[in-house]
Formats: sequence, C-alpha cells, structure tokens
Amino acid sequence: MLTTTTAAIERTFVEHSGRTLATLISTLGDFDLAEDAMQEAFIVAMQRWPGDGIPPNPGAWITLTARRKALDRLRRDSNLTRKHETLKHLIELEDDEPDEQAMTAAAIPDERLKLMFTCCHPALALEAQVALTLRTLGGLATEEIASAFLTSATTMAQRLVRTKRKIKEANIPYRVPPAPLLAERLDAVLTVIYLIFNEGYAASTGERLIRRDLCAEAIRLARVLTTLLAEDSQLDESPEALGLLALMLLHDARRAARVAADGSLVLLEDQDRSLWDAAAIAEGTVILERTLAMRQPGPYQLQAAVSALHAEAASADVTDWPQIAALYNALFEMQPTLVIALNRAVAIAMADCAECGLQLLDELDSDMLAQYVPYHAAYADLYRRAGLIHNASAAYQRARDLTQNAVERAYFERRLSELM
Repeated sequence: MLTTTTAAIERTFVEHSGRTLATLISTLGDFDLAEDAMQEAFIVAMQRWPGDGIPPNPGAWITLTARRKALDRLRRDSNLTRKHETLKHLIELEDDEPDEQAMTAAAIPDERLKLMFTCCHPALALEAQVALTLRTLGGLATEEIASAFLTSATTMAQRLVRTKRKIKEANIPYRVPPAPLLAERLDAVLTVIYLIFNEGYAASTGERLIRRDLCAEAIRLARVLTTLLAEDSQLDESPEALGLLALMLLHDARRAARVAADGSLVLLEDQDRSLWDAAAIAEGTVILERTLAMRQPGPYQLQAAVSALHAEAASADVTDWPQIAALYNALFEMQPTLVIALNRAVAIAMADCAECGLQLLDELDSDMLAQYVPYHAAYADLYRRAGLIHNASAAYQRARDLTQNAVERAYFERRLSELM
C-alpha cells in the first residue's frame, strides 16, 4: 500500500517529469546529464518529503532540485572547459532562484514543445523518434520501450544512446522550427504520437489486444502539444493536431467494449455500446467541431469524423455507412495510401455491397499488402458476407498465420470454426 508521500512522488513523476526533463535539456544541452539530474532529484524527494512534507509546488521543487544536482555534477567534472558556458548559466540561475516556499511552476518555462520537435527531427529514423519521445516526454523506462519494440532492454538502451549522440553530433537544434518548416515538422510529431496510439489500440504482438498505457500516453502527448501550440503567441492552433486528439479520444472511448470478459475480441458491430465512454465521446466531438469550424480539413480530422459517426450511431444497424464511405473517398484523395484504400473498400462494401468492396480490394497491390493482417482480415470478412465460404476460410487462415497477437489469433480461429 502506497503512503501519501510515495503516492505524491509517483504523481509528480507522471505529471511533471516530461516538463522537468525538457527544461533541463534546454538548459544543459545534454540528454544524459538532464536525465541523471532529474533521477537524483526524485531520490532526494524520497528522502526529504516524508520528513519535510510535500512542497506546495512539487513539479517546481523537482525541477529546481534537479538543476542544483546538475550544477554539482558540472562542478565536479574534470573537463570543465567543455561545459564552462553551461556551468556559468546554471550559477546565474542558482543566484536567481526563489525561496523553496515561493516556487511556482509558472516561473519555470515550459520547454516540452522544443523537446517534441527535437525528438521528432526528420534526421532521426522514425523508430528512434518514437523511442526517444516515449523516453523523454512519456517518462517510460527503457524496459517498457523495449517491450513495445520487441527487443531487449540492452538493445533499446544502446539505440537510445546512439539517437542522443546523433542529436549532439549532428547539432540538431533544440527549438521550435521556424514558420516555413513548422508544418512539415509538425507532421512528424503527429505521426509519432499516432504510431504510439496505434500500437496501444491494437497491439501488434503479445497476449493483450490493447496496451492502455500507450493509448493514454499518446492522448496525453497530444493534449500537451495542442495546449502548447495554443498558448504560444507566435504560433497558431493546428486543426490537424486537434483532429488527432479528437480521433484518439473517440477511438479510445470504445476500449471497454472491445474485449469480452473472457479476453476475446469483440468487433465494432457486436460491441455493447453502453460500455463506451460517453465523456470521452463528448470531448472528442467538441474538439472535432472546433477543427471543422477552422475550415482547414486534413486526414486526422476526416478520420475523427468517421469515428464520430460510429459514436453517434445507437446501434451498428443505423450506422451512416454512405457518409463514412464519402469521408473515406475524400481521405483517399488527400492520402492515396494502400491502408486508406483498404479502409475505403471496406466502407464502400458496408455502404453498398460486399461484392463492391471485394472488387476494390482486388485492385490493390497484393504484393505490398501480403504481410498485412488487416488486408487478409478484410478479405475474409467480405468473402463471408458475400457467402463465399471457401475463400473466407482461406483468408482467415492467412490472417491467423500472420498475426503475432494472441487475441487476434483466437478471433480468427473462432471465425474459422464458425465457417465449418
């Protein structure tokens, strides 16, 4: 059982570690030193807070304590020449520090937006962007990130070291990019957040279908991003960032109904909609309506609109499939990717007929999608709806053999048994 102090320290880590680390990296210009200093600050908190009491502003306390720990390390560093400017800056900050009782979070600049753009710089590989974002802004342990990537903690630790070294050696700037580059770089940030959510929403591997921790982290990061963009006087709100937040809220609202009590997968059409999170749906819908009023449509907003139509339907039978198909047509015009084409085919099948969807699936590049589980699952479902049982069985078998998720595999096995 957690003590009040321990619970406060854990809550402070969850709520403030990303902001603290961003501030330290901005000041120190060194990822590793910033992480070490923050860890030391939390150790000090565990030692002092039980006796001294929880400070009025825990996040500010941690940040300032971490800054002092970094200063101590730099003073002991044998190679002070290299760190002279940083040391000088920290000493100046130390002279200006308020009394601990007067600490406020508002007095400490929020550098998380800079950290997001640094972690998601296009010079870094996409996998490195995701891992570093989870580590620095998400506060996930190396072991947790390694689990998400299906690799060892040692391998992931080495990958993170190489990524941080590349940022330093390539002199990747720690800043929000200038206006001409902002849109392109923002797309990278949104892609990373969306990838984190997708891995949580439908885990590609493992014994669970849903990784709630990753879904929650992606939603939290999107909230941070949209808030920081709105609060920066030199930046504009991003309809697509808001659209992504709305999309994830509307998807995540269905989480409780997606897995049955026995752990089996429940398809959207079979879900108990009373289990859907009404508050998340309401919030996602309000955010989506805000983006639509901005009249700058984008892929995330259109996907959120699709999810909102599902949320509005009282039952699967009254789902507005023609409107969903129309949205996928518009989305395909914006992003003519194979994945969107696949989802478009399914939507048209539901709006018109299974044979219509199958015809569209036949037009897709089968070689490019050969290893993609949803491609074979879509074929299987539409074959089943069209009464082509032999074809459906073969497609379900292919999906079953490809999936690395135990819950999905059990679902495909169940469908196969139903066709016999």
